[in-house]
Amino acid sequence: MATRKLKPTTPGQRFKVVTSFDITSSSPEKSLLVVNKRSGGRNKDGKMTMRYIGGGHKKKYRVIDFKRQKMDIPGIVKAIEYDPNRSARIALIYYSDGEKSYILCPKGLKVNDKIISGKKANPDLGNAMFLTDIPLGTAVHNVELKPGKGGELARSAGSFATLVAREGKYVTLKLPSGEIRMILSSCLATIGTLSNAENNLQKSGKAGRSRWLGRRPRTRGVAMNPVDHPMGGGEGKSSGGHPRSRTGVPAKGYKTRKKKKASNKFIIERRKK
Repeated sequence: MATRKLKPTTPGQRFKVVTSFDITSSSPEKSLLVVNKRSGGRNKDGKMTMRYIGGGHKKKYRVIDFKRQKMDIPGIVKAIEYDPNRSARIALIYYSDGEKSYILCPKGLKVNDKIISGKKANPDLGNAMFLTDIPLGTAVHNVELKPGKGGELARSAGSFATLVAREGKYVTLKLPSGEIRMILSSCLATIGTLSNAENNLQKSGKAGRSRWLGRRPRTRGVAMNPVDHPMGGGEGKSSGGHPRSRTGVPAKGYKTRKKKKASNKFIIERRKK
């Protein structure tokens, strides 16, 4: 996959950078679609509780199989599709027992490729295996934190975790953030790196594309009055003191993680700043 800079035929295309749209089907599987109603940032009373949310193109949710619990049942890739709810591409799988499902599409997976989950699986692209069976040094994605809960780690475009070590009932993974962490070896993970790795190189080119995504214009804190934001007020373009949120929580380096969090004992090395 490569990026493409468009010719400046319109002001909106002058700075636009897009990635090649490598999908094989533009019509999703209807049995795997769910209505995705949006709130526009409002609660049940119609009061705006989240600012800067609203509008956007209508979209339906694709039901993704993060658990990969069709053990030892082979499946075949029927299509690679776009998903408006995530940055990576998704793959439509037809299983031999007649069931259909969507999975996160790893880089290099093609139509008619075969995949399988469970103990019988080999460490091939798209196969879901228990961490205890995956060779060291393998790149994996959609990693479970708790057995049977479904994949939670390394799910965005181009991301992967690396299996570093294995000791006892735990394996050590290096996560996309740089954090090195222990995870139960009975958890499932999928082999490979996720697709659409150049997603972060895209440039929208115009403010209107943010509106299509459901993002409304965001007002800077320093442009507000003191009653509206801790960084508001002052004469002219004054900086507004230390950067912080509207509720007063400091930004840029302030640690919000609880010191006595139960999962701290599983973290060997924290993520890089």
